[in-house]
Amino acid sequence: MRFQFWGTRGSLPVPGADTVKYGGNTTCIEVRSDNDDLIILDAGTGIRTLGIELSQSMPVKCHLFVSHTHWDHIQGIPFFIPMFVPGNELTIYGPPDPLTMTGVEAVLARQMEYPHFPVRVVELQADISYDTLSDCQVVDLGFARVSTFLMNHPAMNFGFKIECDGKSLFFTGDHEPLHNIYQPDDAEYEEYEQVVRERSQAVIDFVSGVDVLIADSQYTEEEYQTKRGWGHSTYESSLELARDTGAGMTYLTHHDTTRTDEQLDAIFARISDEWSDSGVAFDLAREGEVIRM
Repeated sequence: MRFQFWGTRGSLPVPGADTVKYGGNTTCIEVRSDNDDLIILDAGTGIRTLGIELSQSMPVKCHLFVSHTHWDHIQGIPFFIPMFVPGNELTIYGPPDPLTMTGVEAVLARQMEYPHFPVRVVELQADISYDTLSDCQVVDLGFARVSTFLMNHPAMNFGFKIECDGKSLFFTGDHEPLHNIYQPDDAEYEEYEQVVRERSQAVIDFVSGVDVLIADSQYTEEEYQTKRGWGHSTYESSLELARDTGAGMTYLTHHDTTRTDEQLDAIFARISDEWSDSGVAFDLAREGEVIRM
């Protein structure tokens, strides 16, 4: 199994001279089996460039897993060339819309309505099917198994564990470590604290032992103090998850939209020093990087 980062940015694409090294596109990860079967994780703006490359060797057959339907994780879908070409096959998996209780197809179709985009979903020429996911579901693709786990984010967000060719990879999507919303002197504190402990342990148990962990790490600890509840992790909390799960290698991604290459270099140098004796192997995700497992 191998994978490639096509988008590593959170919230908003930020192309420019200051984001060349780590990339300016929003989240998209290509995963390939040893037999070249294709899984795509999320469809941020990075999927546009991936689609251009895929269009050089059609027909395309792929499985697109959408962690959640916030804009930066789906905004590349209307520009994914293989969807416009007859003979291509695309299955899109993702969460339902919890407000209307409609499937993932309804969520994705809305962004291609006429007020927003000139081509509607019904006009796409590829063979497109949809699968609305639930928590702890296992999708057997034949060449791989993809398991879902509900993470902590302001939208319904699934983490995905891919087991393929004897290797395993877990992608958090957007995730914030669970924390107690009550104060210690509140009557509800102890009961909620037990829920936090149990759910946090469930995340560790699900991820435990993966060969690769790809984790949302948008904030520094200092930034997180004013962004608690926004649904994102810090560098440190992602590394703690890597340590607690025994992940083989961890890639920190979903870089903040304001972060320059120079700033990311400085953060990586700092956390590398602070975690040098931890036994945790990690790196920052870089757009275009290919990793073979």
